[in-house]
Amino acid sequence: MYILFDIGGTNMRIALSKDGVTFGEPKVISTPKDFDLGMFALKNLATELLAGEKAIAAGGGIAGTLSRDKTKFLNGPHLQGWNGKPIKVALEEAFGVPTFIENDTAIVGLGEAVAGSGKGYPIVVYITVSTGVGGVRIVNESIDVSAMGFEPGHQIIDADGTLCKTTVCGCGLDFESAISGTAISARYGMKPFEITDEAFWEEMARILAYGLNNSIVHWSPDVVVIGGSMMKKIGIPIDRVRAHLNGILHIYPELPVIVHSALEDFGGLHGALYFVKQNMKK
Repeated sequence: MYILFDIGGTNMRIALSKDGVTFGEPKVISTPKDFDLGMFALKNLATELLAGEKAIAAGGGIAGTLSRDKTKFLNGPHLQGWNGKPIKVALEEAFGVPTFIENDTAIVGLGEAVAGSGKGYPIVVYITVSTGVGGVRIVNESIDVSAMGFEPGHQIIDADGTLCKTTVCGCGLDFESAISGTAISARYGMKPFEITDEAFWEEMARILAYGLNNSIVHWSPDVVVIGGSMMKKIGIPIDRVRAHLNGILHIYPELPVIVHSALEDFGGLHGALYFVKQNMKK
């Protein structure tokens, strides 16, 4: 039996897999900003789900950067009270079993690659456009090797204001400050889903296409899966992203497949299940 978790900057989710193939109904709570309270909450949720049974391992993702050995949580923009904490030891004490940890976007991307919109493709790029912007490269159903993780949201797309100076977006220097929900709320004083101006969303599709162009030429994927709250019904239209990419990306004879994510809020748990099984085989 495996404990699966997805610790986001806003909410965290935890579920059990009894058969190693599926998982039960997840429990979802707001993520405590205090690290110790977060560990206490996860321990209580796991105890409740296990109901006296025993797990053999746990695995999942957390929203932020981890040390190279995946033992310390280095920096989470929305989890400042967790920064510098020994996350692996703390989770293993909370769950009482060996625990495997990765960046949350990487785990969601793995879920999409093995059970979602990227299933069947050898090279999958997953990009999430939500509170922040993140991404990962999945190769043959494994998170690609990296020294410090993947951070496509922090690529510089507008160093001198050329891209945005005549547009409605008023975006910032890097990709995340241009199109993330947090950045848009700060610029316009309203939630993105409250913005109904089609010209605004067309502009967001254009900016997203420039960021995706960079990820595509660097990572050369078969498919790009895009998820996150900014890609919902009131949000960035994916058909317009494809159209802008067609006008930008000329080095390859054709675009990779560009699709919406399929697993919605529980992609991280799908990815966690596959991730923990991979680690148990090592």
